[in-house]
Amino acid sequence: MKALKPCFLLLLILVGVGTRAQFRKYSNEFLNIGAGARGLGMGSAQVASVTDGTAGYWNPAGLVNVQDNVQVNLMHSEYFAGIGKYDYLNVTLPTTSTKRTLAITALRFAVDDIMNTLFLVEPDGSLNYNNIKSFSSADYGFLLSYAQSLKRTENKHVNFGVNAKVIHRSVGSFAKAWGFGLDAGLQFMQDKWRFGIVGRDLTTTFNSWAFSFTEQEKEALYLAKNDIPVKSTELTSPRLILGGARIFPVGKKSGLMAEANLDLTFDGKRNTVVSGDPVSIDPKLGLEYNYKDVVFIRGGVNNFQKGLADGDTLNLKKVWIFQPSVGVGFRIQSFMIDYAFTNLANQSNPLFTHVFSLKMDFRRKRNDHQ
Repeated sequence: MKALKPCFLLLLILVGVGTRAQFRKYSNEFLNIGAGARGLGMGSAQVASVTDGTAGYWNPAGLVNVQDNVQVNLMHSEYFAGIGKYDYLNVTLPTTSTKRTLAITALRFAVDDIMNTLFLVEPDGSLNYNNIKSFSSADYGFLLSYAQSLKRTENKHVNFGVNAKVIHRSVGSFAKAWGFGLDAGLQFMQDKWRFGIVGRDLTTTFNSWAFSFTEQEKEALYLAKNDIPVKSTELTSPRLILGGARIFPVGKKSGLMAEANLDLTFDGKRNTVVSGDPVSIDPKLGLEYNYKDVVFIRGGVNNFQKGLADGDTLNLKKVWIFQPSVGVGFRIQSFMIDYAFTNLANQSNPLFTHVFSLKMDFRRKRNDHQ
């Protein structure tokens, strides 16, 4: 039975949740990947400048800027050489009032075809590969967003937004979890300046896990000297994201927008630029060049960490490393096609992935009354 331990991937997935209720620094981490190739191409610096349906993810206050059109956003990306698949869907629905907008967002991150080797070893010690079966580990997030314009003049906009989110996570037939939480954001725009603030998991998002094993599975786990989890609760502590952006005109047909975000966490020291107890701060920087509102070129950096320099196996000297990204976008009438080439890790440990997203606007008439 000792042969089970190194190859039984299921327990590696469950070990992070099979304990008593507690805060976890990287709980529901799939919700921090991002949404839309525009945002990912800009290093995830979005809370101040986002004005399309992806605001349901970055800052729900920005949804107010979607007016007169029903907007649909789609994204697909693959990580770890195609092992992990990430999909995103958003539908933004303007109401009969120009001051309010609703949106529904769905996210899924999954690893499919995981080999379950629990019954690989027969009682006589022989290996029976016919006993190997596959399962999937999938994380789902559903966001229901509401955005409201608080003040609107010719040069000044103040918007507010809130998310109610439902989380569902499953590991084959062995474990399932449901979670709930709230996000809220503000967005302020005046002339060429943009400011944003978002509070995520404001109510301390929780996941309640339940585990289910057959008697045969329990016996195999017991013989392999593994704990058999029953129930657990996983808590996600709140975080605060601050952002500022400015638009710089470049001639009559072009423009450059720069944005900086500060991601503040309150769950103790992390490997970030500012690492404190309990507050750590992770900066994000993004740029977008716009030509005639048709062609867009983007770049960004985030995930600054202290780590070993690339190829340094002797001095073991730590230096600042970061996660770079670039991207492009093209507008064709009511369609927007975006692409990002981003690094899931950092430049010393590259895990580059291609991200594609599509935005579609469907014209709709509505009455302009309050």
